[in-house]
This record gives sequence, structure tokens and C-alpha cells, in this order.
Amino acid sequence: MKPRIQVYFNSACPVCNAGITNQKKKQTTCDVDWQDVHLNSHTVKLLNADLEYVRERLHVIDIEGQTRIGYEAFITIWENTPSEHWKANISKVPVLRWILNVSYDLFAHYLYKWNRSKNHW
Repeated sequence: MKPRIQVYFNSACPVCNAGITNQKKKQTTCDVDWQDVHLNSHTVKLLNADLEYVRERLHVIDIEGQTRIGYEAFITIWENTPSEHWKANISKVPVLRWILNVSYDLFAHYLYKWNRSKNHW
């Protein structure tokens, strides 16, 4: 049995949905359970997290059962996507990792506000 990761995303966000739709087409080294919190909001109970927080930031439960949030969630997905291992490796460089995490958090915050202003949910 292949290991599995769970990816929690918000399809009501056009930017997020486009990224996940593209990611779903890629081959992975593990099974991926894609959880759309817009269509199935009850799935956030598995994360023990607030729905709005999950809508704002990508969440992944990795193969070890650890929850990864934001840019760290992307790293987990890339670690399990052979064509994107290089992204994961570059993203783990300490100073760069910090910058990418801060940048993601800012982007996610303003993208969430934009989505709310457009009444996407």
C-alpha cells in the first residue's frame, strides 16, 4: 500500500483552484487525497482547525501524520511529486525557506481578503 498525503484546499478561490487543478495532473510518489473544503467544509474537522483559516492557507497532512500549513504544505506536495523535487530542495535552504514562508503568508492573507471582497464564499 502506497503512503498517502491529504491536501486541504479551497476551490472557491480561483487562484487556489487553478494551482490545485494543475497539481492534480502530476505524477506523485504517494497517493493524494484531495479535500476541497469549499465543497466539503466538514473535512476540516480532521485538521481540528477553523474553516476560515483552512480557506486562507493550504493544509497538508503528510505521510507521517503531521499537519503542514502554508508554504510548508507546498514543500510536502513537491517532495512527493518527482518532477518537482527540485522545488522542495531549493525551498528548504534556511534563509530562503524563511523568506518564502513569510511571502506566502502575506500573499495568502491578501488573497483571502480579495476572495472575501468578491464574495467567492
